[in-house]
Amino acid sequence: MATPGIQNGSVSMMAVGPVDQNGHSTAAQQRSSPVRIFLFFHKAIRAELDGLHRAAMALAMNRSGGDIKQLMDKCHFLRSIYKHHCNAEDEVIFPALDIRVKNVARTYSLEHEGESMLFDHLFTLLDNDTSNEESYRRELASCTGALQTSISQHMSKEEEQVFPLLNEKFSFEEQASLVWQFFCSIPVNMMSEFLPWLSSSISPVERQDMRQCLNKIIPQEKLLQQVMFTWMDGVKISSKRKRSEEDPRQNSCSDTPIENKHCICESSETPESDILSLNTLYHPVDDIYHWHKAIKIELNDIAEAARDIKLTGEFSDLSAFNRRLQFIAEVCIFHSIAEDKVIFPALDAELSFVQEHAEEKSEFDKFRCLIEYIESAEANSPAEFYSRLCSQADHIMETIKKHCHNEETQVLPLARKYFSAERQRELLYQSLCVMPLRLIECVLPWLTRSLSEEEARCFLYNMNMAAPASDTALVTLFSGWGCKGHPRSYCLSSSETGCPARTLTETQNNFVKSCGDCGNSSIFNESTTFGLESKCEKTVKQENKISLVESSGCNISGTESQKTFLNNRTCCVPGLGVDSSSLGMSSLATAKSLRSLSFSPTAPSLNSSLFNWETEINSSEIGFTTRPIDNIFRFHKAIRKDLEFLDVESGKLSDRDENFLRQFGGRFRLLRGLYRAHSNAEDDIVFPALESKETLHNVSHSYTLDHKQEEELFENISSALVKLSQLNENLNANNVTGNLSEKLSYSSECVDNLREYNEMATKIQGMCKSIKVTLDHHVIREEVELWPLFDRHFSVEEQDKLVGRIIGRTGAEVLQSMLPWVTSALTQDEQNRMIDTWKHATKNTMFSEWLDEWWEGTAAESSQVPTSENSISKEYEMHESMDLSDYNFKPGWKDIFRMNQNELEAEIRKVSRDPTLDPRRKAYLIQNLMTSRWIASQQKNSQTKSGEAQDSEDFLCCSPSFRDPEKKNFGCEHYKRNCKLRAACCGKFFTCRFCHDEVSDHSMDRKATSEMMCMKCLTIQPVGQICTNTSCNGFLMAKYYCSSCKFFDDEREVYHCPSCNLCRLGKGLGIDFFHCMTCNCCLGMRLLEHKCTEKGLETNCPICCDFLFTSSATVRALPCGHCIHSACFQAYACTRYVCPICSKSMGDMSVYFGMLDALMASEILPEEYRNRRQYILCNDCDRKGTAPFHWMYHKCGFCGSYSTRVIKVEQDPNCST
Repeated sequence: MATPGIQNGSVSMMAVGPVDQNGHSTAAQQRSSPVRIFLFFHKAIRAELDGLHRAAMALAMNRSGGDIKQLMDKCHFLRSIYKHHCNAEDEVIFPALDIRVKNVARTYSLEHEGESMLFDHLFTLLDNDTSNEESYRRELASCTGALQTSISQHMSKEEEQVFPLLNEKFSFEEQASLVWQFFCSIPVNMMSEFLPWLSSSISPVERQDMRQCLNKIIPQEKLLQQVMFTWMDGVKISSKRKRSEEDPRQNSCSDTPIENKHCICESSETPESDILSLNTLYHPVDDIYHWHKAIKIELNDIAEAARDIKLTGEFSDLSAFNRRLQFIAEVCIFHSIAEDKVIFPALDAELSFVQEHAEEKSEFDKFRCLIEYIESAEANSPAEFYSRLCSQADHIMETIKKHCHNEETQVLPLARKYFSAERQRELLYQSLCVMPLRLIECVLPWLTRSLSEEEARCFLYNMNMAAPASDTALVTLFSGWGCKGHPRSYCLSSSETGCPARTLTETQNNFVKSCGDCGNSSIFNESTTFGLESKCEKTVKQENKISLVESSGCNISGTESQKTFLNNRTCCVPGLGVDSSSLGMSSLATAKSLRSLSFSPTAPSLNSSLFNWETEINSSEIGFTTRPIDNIFRFHKAIRKDLEFLDVESGKLSDRDENFLRQFGGRFRLLRGLYRAHSNAEDDIVFPALESKETLHNVSHSYTLDHKQEEELFENISSALVKLSQLNENLNANNVTGNLSEKLSYSSECVDNLREYNEMATKIQGMCKSIKVTLDHHVIREEVELWPLFDRHFSVEEQDKLVGRIIGRTGAEVLQSMLPWVTSALTQDEQNRMIDTWKHATKNTMFSEWLDEWWEGTAAESSQVPTSENSISKEYEMHESMDLSDYNFKPGWKDIFRMNQNELEAEIRKVSRDPTLDPRRKAYLIQNLMTSRWIASQQKNSQTKSGEAQDSEDFLCCSPSFRDPEKKNFGCEHYKRNCKLRAACCGKFFTCRFCHDEVSDHSMDRKATSEMMCMKCLTIQPVGQICTNTSCNGFLMAKYYCSSCKFFDDEREVYHCPSCNLCRLGKGLGIDFFHCMTCNCCLGMRLLEHKCTEKGLETNCPICCDFLFTSSATVRALPCGHCIHSACFQAYACTRYVCPICSKSMGDMSVYFGMLDALMASEILPEEYRNRRQYILCNDCDRKGTAPFHWMYHKCGFCGSYSTRVIKVEQDPNCST
């Protein structure tokens, strides 16, 4: 056994929370920041998840509270809430964060996609009509548990990583702006449910805190605050807005002209009957025609713009073109969602445009992909791309026209026929509320600008009539936004619906007088009025410095004069004030930041459209190349296989099969141990390598947090399995069989134990589902996000080094468990490539030798590890030939005596020139050949004496030996062990190889040992860790046993290094030692950063000339990279301070060199030597220079070292010689 002498060291650190420049802790800042409102969201979501899972468990265990209908309602509500929460994060929070901190947001957006898939799976289960089956109910409970685990872990990671970054990188005002944009990105109909649910899910103190937080987040506009707090308070008034003819007072309007401008509500006092008389066939649902008309106009303009780009070849303004496209795409998709969620369910007809909606989204995605590719890459063939641009624009136009035609011919006739005018208005209003506020603010002006005055008036009238009384503030906001889009400079609202300006100023008469804005009596009664400070024209002009297009992030088609006009409108409703530009965000940046997502077809966010397109390109580029790092990710295949086993087979735990329970526990422990090794390799080696690249900072932090959470899941399952085993033992002790239906025959305690066992089995099934889902999503995200980074940022050589470092920290026992486990999930070709990669990464070590030895033995013993001729690499063939040559050169005394000196020398030269031999084997053979005559003569002389002493020697060999005779501890002076080994070379028993070598004229090959003798029962048996004699009752030969080295040790910590193919002292690779593939030696973990010397230990000690690689003495590494025995170093350092090989200083010699400086300064040279100089070479800095003449000491003028040597002496010009 050999051991390196450089022991491991560790540094303990205490984590301290970060503080800002003012000394405030991050936690205190988080409590006062607007971002803390997300913590309330998370608390409410956790409560909802817990209630969902408890309901599913009650259903699975047939307890009270288990109702499939109630469970389905909970699932629908939770999915709706969480989906829009995720979409708002992907659209607002993550893009803003990605601008300030790179490589963080993408992972969380990918997790949103995985959680969406979980919801899909859950609803697939709920749609199955098998609720009476026990297995179905248990699977349902498992699925809800997995959903709860996945989302809870996601939110915990956000709280640990994302929220602190938001607090650190964004000011208070920027955080408030982000949260406000977050709210404005959630559909209006969801906000009316989202905020009341959130308010009811937290404590009264937290509710008050959230209200104060919202006061700081919502812009200081009373109308906006009224909208938000009405939602939060959950005000629900079922009565609709009163019609104008029911209140004649609302037909009057006072004229208040402003700068020769007037409001339509002053001059057009048109009752509802007059509006309807404009067209006797008019139905409110016909407003859908207006949407279709506006969409077609916008798409036609986009197509014309694409043709202009093709003709001019100028694409400098593609960003604006892309924003315009994104706007109309969002309009179309939300229009489709309104059809799917509002119109079609109300019609209750077998209508579905799902395929058309999916096709539209796909076409918009392709169009935007093409635009961004042209803009970012500046394609090599612009003409081709511009042609495709025009073609795609025309194709989208045709697709939308076809959709509109189908809707107008199939849907609208049914709506006119079966719905009253009031119901039609309700559906249109609900369809509008499917959009978020920030889009409605853009859409309403865009829509009304494409309408005539009467069409716009009817549209706003229908919207006001359909809105419930609780939406007073909201519909006033909508009306004002709608008025802003019309090219005429007056309000579009009729006297029946009320001018928004009048509505805002109704309760502020004194402010109206100072403003002088248009006045019109509000349709709202006193119970629904609210206080709001109106803005006059001057106020509007001052506040609306940013155009509608810029402030909302949407593009509204129109001329520059129209855009300028919008900024100077006199309409007094406030805008949302959503300004993403202040945070450095743009639509294009948003689209690029989340391009790795793939949302479901119904999701409103389009910022992820590039993911599928880029993934296809990347896969096509790297699909046929093999990289060393790929073999690490091949572990994912084996992980998935075992996860599938745990998920499927966990359903059998309720059968109480003891053998299966034992098998299941063993399979789980194997997966846990190997996954922990895989995770540690990623955390310690792979992720730091990624983070070392400047462009990849923060890319792996989320995955490190995943590993911690996954370890907790494994620990929970392990504890649950232990408890399940205990319950099973208790039931077996009471001979309880069957199920709860037979409970009458058992005591109440047994029934309780059986019920508890079934509940625990169901719980473990859910936990196994959770760990499967968690790890599945984890490895998928690694493959999507991290895997491609290695191809872009790491060369093949760098990847080889990473693989070598991973193997260098993985112990032989782990590899012996891992290799069969991994290869069982791989094809034969994948196995061969993985083994070849491992051998190439460890080419400077003995890893191939160890792998071939162990792999061959494993293949012979087990059929689970398939091996073929192709799996035997060239390295194995080389070692095989080396072994054959070894047998050819082993000297026998009869052959030696028949060889003359010339023949012997020829054999030595033959061995020396053989390139296939390992250097150590070559040295061994040459040494044996050179001493072969003496060895043979000694063997011949001793042969005659051997027969006489054979009996006594056999008796001594077969008797036990003691390390401590007084305590009767078996062993020898070298090792403590309970067995003796039979030497394959001479057939005698020795306690260890050192005992053999001390009394023999040859060395013992311990790996060739096949038999041992137990020193307790003196039984000779095959070598192994346990005595096979039944009388010994499983007596251990030693605590540690290595089947490769045939090594036993009963008192020290030992590990086998597969790269050294030797046993060494220490706790193990990756614990206190690692194997450096360049140096080919084991080093302490504190030397992770060291100076490598290729095969540094494969040499003799420069002092004692013992071979360092196999030496059992402690080895010390010098700063120069050379190695020496620690004992030899101690003796050598008493007289010398330089390396005996390269003469570099063996440490910091500044003190010693200072003493030499003082000595040199005090020494006076003879006159004839004072002016002479010598040319020197410094051993420390390897630079040449000159130094004053001296007999012994010469100081380097560059580094100040005295470790120098004279290379030339300057001749004295006065010297005749």
